[in-house]
Amino acid sequence: MAEQRKGGIRKWLEEHESQIREFKHSLRLLRKNPLSVAGLIIILTLVVIAIFAPYIAPYPEQATKPNLVKEEILIPPNQYHLLGTDRLGRDVLTRIIYGTRIALEVVVMVITLGLLIGVPLGAIAGTCGGKIDTVIMRICDVFLSFPSLLLVIIICATIGPSLMHAMLALAISWWPWYARIIRNEAISVKERAYVKAANSIGVGKLTIVFRHILPNSIAPVITQATLDGGAVILSLAGLGFLGLGAQPPSPDWGLMISTSRHTFPLSWWWTVFPGLAIFLAALSFNLLGDAFRDVLDPRLRRR
Repeated sequence: MAEQRKGGIRKWLEEHESQIREFKHSLRLLRKNPLSVAGLIIILTLVVIAIFAPYIAPYPEQATKPNLVKEEILIPPNQYHLLGTDRLGRDVLTRIIYGTRIALEVVVMVITLGLLIGVPLGAIAGTCGGKIDTVIMRICDVFLSFPSLLLVIIICATIGPSLMHAMLALAISWWPWYARIIRNEAISVKERAYVKAANSIGVGKLTIVFRHILPNSIAPVITQATLDGGAVILSLAGLGFLGLGAQPPSPDWGLMISTSRHTFPLSWWWTVFPGLAIFLAALSFNLLGDAFRDVLDPRLRRR
């Protein structure tokens, strides 16, 4: 039994030798870029912080609940509150840590929904062409005719401010970009020999789309999705600042800056540290997205 298992593993390794070699080469390219490594380290650190927030935060009960100790209201950073407290006496560090959860959840949800809507539609449009392509692309044009943030604000203002509505609005504004990218790639890929061979033997259109077109067109979308992580965080912060995203007492970074603007610069820590969290999170996704572009783009890999 053990020998059969080893034989199966050996056979699988032989069949996927080129893919494994390509993956190892990609890892080497990533390691050579110190900025990409820095971005990856920051993102992994944020993920760890989000997962273990209750154990890392110094005052977990103050993530949403006010601190009724009067002496701890709006105190600057000290040994007990490393990043100070807000006007309700809540520890700013604790709220930033819990805000990491919100930021990463929104990034994952928005990009996932955008990909689930945009990628299949773009692949079908690029592969089928004709009226199907025209209809899908005209729908994309309708969404892209609005500035994305303005469209998000309109949607949130119409259906009501909340974190869930903000995620839905961001996903609605994001999917046309993925549809456009994958459609352009699909138009190129469908002219390749293996796709024409599949067409000639009668393989169905959907099978061609999901088995041949998508796997060979997805690289630019992965790069764009990674870069969009930073844009989603900035958009979420903007919505929170305007009162259209997360609502009090949520520890959303943008909402923290919004509620602290009335006391700035006297209580500078309440504004500056959430702003730094937004900056680092957005920067890390941008750095990693640039690295993925360099790794996945064949023209850049050959340099």
